[in-house]
Amino acid sequence: MTSSLIVYTRIVVTHLRSRRRQTILSALGITLGIAFYIAMVSFMTGVNQFLEDIMLSATPHIRLYNDVVLDSVSIAQRWFGTSAFVFLHHPKAAQRTRAIRNAPEIVGILRRQQQEVFGVSPRVTAQIYYTQGITEIPGTLVGVDLIEENKLFAVSSKITEGSLRNVLTTDDGIMIGGGLADKLNVHVGDRIPITLSSGVQRLMTIAAVMRFGIAQIDNVQAYTTLKTVQRLLGKDQRYITDIYIKLHNRNDAPRLAGLYTQLFDCTAEDWQTFNATILVSFTIRNILTYAVSISMLTVAGFGIYNILTMMILEKLKDIAILKATGFSPRDIRMIVLGQSLVLGIAGGAVGMLLGLLMSFGISRVPFRNEFLPGMEYLPVDFSPVHYVVAVTFALLAATIAGIFPARRAARIDPVAILRG
Repeated sequence: MTSSLIVYTRIVVTHLRSRRRQTILSALGITLGIAFYIAMVSFMTGVNQFLEDIMLSATPHIRLYNDVVLDSVSIAQRWFGTSAFVFLHHPKAAQRTRAIRNAPEIVGILRRQQQEVFGVSPRVTAQIYYTQGITEIPGTLVGVDLIEENKLFAVSSKITEGSLRNVLTTDDGIMIGGGLADKLNVHVGDRIPITLSSGVQRLMTIAAVMRFGIAQIDNVQAYTTLKTVQRLLGKDQRYITDIYIKLHNRNDAPRLAGLYTQLFDCTAEDWQTFNATILVSFTIRNILTYAVSISMLTVAGFGIYNILTMMILEKLKDIAILKATGFSPRDIRMIVLGQSLVLGIAGGAVGMLLGLLMSFGISRVPFRNEFLPGMEYLPVDFSPVHYVVAVTFALLAATIAGIFPARRAARIDPVAILRG
C-alpha cells in the first residue's frame, strides 16, 4: 500500500509539473476564491456583530412593562360569567396603570437569580417637551439607577461631553442624546426648560451628552436619576414603569420572558422579538454574503475541472502506457483524483493565508464616526469557523471537479490510443 502511494505521488507530481502554468492558474482559482470568501465573510460577520452590539448596547435582553390590552375578557367575566357566549364589538383598552405592580419586590427577586440574570435596572419614563423659545421638541425623560445602568449598558463609554459623575452630583442634572443636543444647540453646563405632559415645568441642567449611535435614543431621550423623575411625576419610590434585564446568556431570553410574564403579571418582551426586523436584515445579509462567496469557490472548482480535462486529453498516451503496463482503472482514477486534491490543498492553504492577510488589512482601515463612539477601524470577525468552512469547501470542490475527469481517464482503451 505504501509503495502504491509513492508511485501515485510521483506520477501526480510529474503530471502537474509538466503543465506548470495551467497548474498554477488552476490552484490560483481556488486560492482567490477562498481568500475572497474568508475576507468577505469575516468582514460581513464583523459588521453584523458590531451592529448587534450597538443594538444591544441600549436594549435589554428582557423588558418588563405594562402593555395595553383589550378589556373584553374582564367585561365578559364581570357581567355574564365564564360559561356564557358573549360577542363584544369595539372593546376598549383595559384601565391599567403604567407602573408595574410590586416592582421593587420583582427587582429583588430578579437580582437574586444570579445564575441567569447579570443585572437589573428599574426605570421610570416620562413624556416631555424640550422647550427653547417658542419651539417645543417632544422627547422622553428616563429616570434610572445610573450605577446599575452603567453596569448593564456601559453608559460612561457613550458619553462625549461631561461625565456620569456630573449627572449624579448636579441638582436636576440630565444626560441628553447627541442628536438632541445638536438640535437644541446646547452643551454641558447649559440649562434647558422641560415640560411634562401634565403641564409641570422644570429647569434642568445638562451634565453630560451621550451618543449611542441609535437615532431613537440620541435624538429623543434624556437620562437622569430615578428619584428625580419620580419627584417630577409626583410619585413615590415604588413607582417604576419598566424593568430592564440583562442575562448571562442572551439566548435564554425567549424562555425566561415567557416565565416572567406568568410570574409577575406583566408583559415581558425579549430582545429578539423587539429587534425582529433588524435580525431579519442580518440574516438576509449573511445569505447574500455566503451566496456570493460560494459562487466564487464553485467557479474555482470548474477551473480545476477544465484543467484536468485538458490534461487528460494531452496525456492520453501516458495514461494508455500506464494501463498497458498494468495500472488498473482504479489506479488511474486515484492518480487523477490525486492531482485534483493536490490543487485543492495547495490552493486552499495559500488561500487561507491570503484571506487572513486581507482580513487583517481590512481590520486596520480607519473608520471613525462621531455618531459611533468607540469605533476606530472597520469591524472584522477572525472566527476559525470561516477558515474551516473555506478549506472544507475547497477540498469538496476539488474532489467533485476531479471525479468526472478521473472516470473518463479510467475508461480509456489503451489499444485504441496506442494504435493512433
